[in-house]
Amino acid sequence: MTLKFSKYHGLGNDFILIDNRHQSQPLVSQEDAVKMCDRHFGIGADGVIFVLAGEGDTDYTMRIFNSDGSEPEMCGNGIRCFAQFITELEGKEEIGKTYRIHTLAGLICPTIMGNGQVKVDMGEPQLEAEKIPTTLGKTGEKVVNESLIVGDRTYHVSCVSMGNPHCLVFVEDIEQINLNEIGSKFENHPVFPQKTNTEFIQIISHNYLKMKVWERGAGITLACGTGACATVVAGVLNERCDRISTVELPGGCLEIEWSEKDNHVYMTGPATKVFSGQIA
Repeated sequence: MTLKFSKYHGLGNDFILIDNRHQSQPLVSQEDAVKMCDRHFGIGADGVIFVLAGEGDTDYTMRIFNSDGSEPEMCGNGIRCFAQFITELEGKEEIGKTYRIHTLAGLICPTIMGNGQVKVDMGEPQLEAEKIPTTLGKTGEKVVNESLIVGDRTYHVSCVSMGNPHCLVFVEDIEQINLNEIGSKFENHPVFPQKTNTEFIQIISHNYLKMKVWERGAGITLACGTGACATVVAGVLNERCDRISTVELPGGCLEIEWSEKDNHVYMTGPATKVFSGQIA
C-alpha cells in the first residue's frame, strides 16, 4: 500500500500531513511515524500530522506524532500547516475562513488570511502550576521567575501552558545557550511530570523578542508556535514585553498578541507547502 502525503513547514518547523478523514485512528503507527520523520532514511520532519473528521461541532480533528513517536496535545506551527493543508484537501482557499479544530488541547480556531498567512486563536494560557503541569509552584499559583537547578546551574524560570507545557528562561544572550547540552535536561526535569518544552528568550525591545527552543519530543527545532505564544505571556507576566510583540525564532518571525479583552492568545504566521508525494 502507498500512502499519499504533503509536506509543509511553518518557519522551518516541518511536518508530514496526511488525509485521515475516512478513518477514526491515524493511518500510521507511532513507530512508523518515527521512520517517516528520519531525515536520512525517511521523508524527514519534526512530526506527522493527521487530518481526521471533526468531533461534535468541530470541522476537523488534528492528531500529531512527534519525531520521537510521542503524541503532544497541540502544535502551533503544526496547526497553521494543518489549516493550509485543509484548503488543499477542499480544493479552495477562502480568505477569512475560520476552522474549528478539535485537538487534545481543546478547541483551536485557525483563520486563513491569504498569502500563506494563518491567524490562530490559541485560547487562554493556563498559568496555575497544576495545569501546566509542574511541581515548581503551589496548587493554584503562578510560576513566575522561580529558581530551578538544572545541571550545575540555577536558572530563573516561568511556566505557561498553551495546551502543552512550557518552561521560559530569560537570558542576556541566547547565542550563549548550548541547547544540545541543556535542552534534554530541562525536558526531563522531575518538576515537569509530563516533560516540558523549553524556550530561551532574549529581550531586544519592549515589543521584539528573540527565542530559541527545545521541543518536547523533537529536540531543537527552527520554530515553535505554542512556544512563541508562551514567550509573550511570560514576558508580560515578568513585565519585560508588551502584549502585542514580535517573536523572532531561528526560522523567522511570528506576531503574537495576548489580548486583554478576552485573555486569548493570537498567533499569526506563515504555513508553506514544500511538496507532495507518496511513500510505501
